[in-house]
Amino acid sequence: MSETGRPVSVVTGASGGIGRWIALGLARANYHVVLICRDSERGHAVAAWIASHVPEASTEMLLANLSSLRETHRLGLEIAAAHPRLDVLVNNAGMFAARQQVTAEGHDAVLAVNHLAPFVLTNALEGALRSGAPSRIVNIGSSTSDRAKIDPENLELTRHWAMVRAYSQSKLAMMMATFARAEHLRGSEVVANVVHPGAVATGLIKERGLIGAAWRLMAHFQRTEEQGADTPLHVALAPDWAGVTGAYVKDRVAVRPNPRALDVGLVKKVVSATRVLVEETVGESVNLNRL
Repeated sequence: MSETGRPVSVVTGASGGIGRWIALGLARANYHVVLICRDSERGHAVAAWIASHVPEASTEMLLANLSSLRETHRLGLEIAAAHPRLDVLVNNAGMFAARQQVTAEGHDAVLAVNHLAPFVLTNALEGALRSGAPSRIVNIGSSTSDRAKIDPENLELTRHWAMVRAYSQSKLAMMMATFARAEHLRGSEVVANVVHPGAVATGLIKERGLIGAAWRLMAHFQRTEEQGADTPLHVALAPDWAGVTGAYVKDRVAVRPNPRALDVGLVKKVVSATRVLVEETVGESVNLNRL
């Protein structure tokens, strides 16, 4: 509970796309919403937008560049200190890029934002989620993971990087880590699920040229951002999802994921490789919960 007596939720990528609609839905459900944004101006704008729809809303904004694992870890510790009991965590921030980008910490940016950052943030908030149980982790996935392949020894795609491969593999890695965490937390009343919001017309793809033009054309046939937030909010709030964990959800229904996400041996290798990447950056002295 927050100081206002409301349950506490955290939403990454809250300043735009489906993230702002997820934040609005949580505010409407009387949650105190911690808005994780990269840009101060956009963050303040979404807080004002939520207040215009829900005058009694309780929000706070925190700034973070989630491509930085050190900054993500700092953010998690800051939230846990301010909110030792956490009810809902929505890892929504995502990235798609037409060309490979490397972060200041040396990681593939798509992998860092889509997989490594949620892993680090959830680790840092696990204690607060346990204290707030029954609580929920909702990770935003993608149907591109459904047929994706993954190489635990090449998560960074230092070999054969391609835009669709990078995005789909990062979302599959995130799913695998979510399922591993669901097992790790089983019996704690903390549930963890992956939600595909559908094909949504958002600003995820910011490329120019043919790629950007194709995305803008497709937007006419895609879901609105508000529609895309429906299933994530349902999994975060609906009573019948309080005890469901380790699920992949589309249109409010649990569906079968990529078989690779159910391969226990492969999942262990991906999680182990993830831990190595994280520990090399954040530091081995950091207490990373063992999955």
